[in-house]
Amino acid sequence: MNQSGWTVAVLFISLAAPAPIASAADPPCDKYSFAKQSRCAEIWKELNNEDGPVIAQFGLDQQKRRDEGKINAQQHLAENMIFIKQSTEKRIERLKERMAKE
Repeated sequence: MNQSGWTVAVLFISLAAPAPIASAADPPCDKYSFAKQSRCAEIWKELNNEDGPVIAQFGLDQQKRRDEGKINAQQHLAENMIFIKQSTEKRIERLKERMAKE
């Protein structure tokens, strides 16, 4: 498996990680009171699950472009970092909105 294949595989594994593993590394919930952190982690997991198909499709499309020689390894990594940052920022905003309703 090549490096970009591993990237996609790791992405899928991280989306499928059980809640305790995923929530343990979720800093967005650290800013809430201890009583609300559990609910925050649940919402964060829901948001990750909702975005899973979009993230997976991005990875597949990007891999196809790389296999076709349309992007190189550096472009691939740069695009991954931009996508991850933007999609995480969007999820954090949605998290804030949902937590405000709680």
